[in-house]
Amino acid sequence: MTKEIAIEVYGADIVCASCVNAPSSIDTYEWLEAAISRKYKDQPFSITYIDIEKPQEDERRQDYINRIQEDEFFYPLVLVEGEVVGEGYVQLKPVYKELEKHGFSAEG
Repeated sequence: MTKEIAIEVYGADIVCASCVNAPSSIDTYEWLEAAISRKYKDQPFSITYIDIEKPQEDERRQDYINRIQEDEFFYPLVLVEGEVVGEGYVQLKPVYKELEKHGFSAEG
């Protein structure tokens, strides 16, 4: 049994100015949660939405928020086990690839 994998989605209510026509951060979060649940049935993961407009007590999360606000990253920013796997217009393939590095396997 693989350990629960932590996925974080950093975002804001307003769509990233550089990400025209991309889904909102919360839409990306909900889409990822559904897609991962479908592809990797019964494999444990947690997905957390972090609002970049709210201060965080966790220093690591606050550091990512600061880096997004300083335009180092676009949002939504997606991390799997602390590894950046997507930003702005998020694609599933890199997210799946990182999950599979952590032992996830698609049921077929």
